[in-house]
Amino acid sequence: MAGVINTISKLTKTCTLRLTVCKLYFILSDKVANGGASMWCELCQGNFFDEFQMEGVAAEHNEIYLELVPENLSRALKTAHSAKAVKIKLTNKHCPCLRVAVELPSLSSSSRIVTHDIPVGVIPRRIWNDFREPTMPDFDVSIYLPVLKIMKSVVERMKNLSNFIVIEANLSGEMNLKIETDLVSVTTHFKDLGNPPWASEDGCQSSAQGRNLESMAEARIDIKKLQQLLAGQQVNPTKALCNIMQRVKRRLKERQWSGDLTFLCLLSLLPSD
Repeated sequence: MAGVINTISKLTKTCTLRLTVCKLYFILSDKVANGGASMWCELCQGNFFDEFQMEGVAAEHNEIYLELVPENLSRALKTAHSAKAVKIKLTNKHCPCLRVAVELPSLSSSSRIVTHDIPVGVIPRRIWNDFREPTMPDFDVSIYLPVLKIMKSVVERMKNLSNFIVIEANLSGEMNLKIETDLVSVTTHFKDLGNPPWASEDGCQSSAQGRNLESMAEARIDIKKLQQLLAGQQVNPTKALCNIMQRVKRRLKERQWSGDLTFLCLLSLLPSD
């Protein structure tokens, strides 16, 4: 879990923590159309906690929404690297806090417990709908990403040459990373990445179906935002994919899975020159 929190802290200064009986969610809901980024991270609590108890505002609304600084939680969890046990509890010490109690190994019979009180803000129920899972847009191309460490290395070299990067992909498993300036044009090619199968909920065909397999869909984005996303990776996902939608409000959507979590990030696209 510490790796997940550390990844999130690299992406945003503040986020929303949603607690339910079965799952935890870390949410960033900036307006993508206005140049922001949106994030949705979903974790099954049973994969991280031996005991988990919570009580929401009411039986029919058994949830809790908190605003927090993920960097503060990341620092607290770093002390738990060799801990015997970690307890996280919502308390009210002068203000609402997440109390992280870390029990460390001790050579004596007495236990050593380090406590961190992390201030949080309680989000009222009237605005909970602002933090629902983003809907899947009707994308043009969906493709599995290459190994993220390799992609990160390529992007880090390219960011010294341009402020923007073009990601283009097709339904034949091909993806290119490109930068173009008045002085230089650089392209890195990836092949045989594969395209995930998608079945729409309403049974209707998406725009990706029936598309020419060789036709490229492209997205032009801020290279620093992409580099920030890749540099913060601490979760080693089993799968990572990219969906490109290049109509009207353009979006680049990256989704990652590991055995314990689902991580979704939306980045705003920039108009082509």
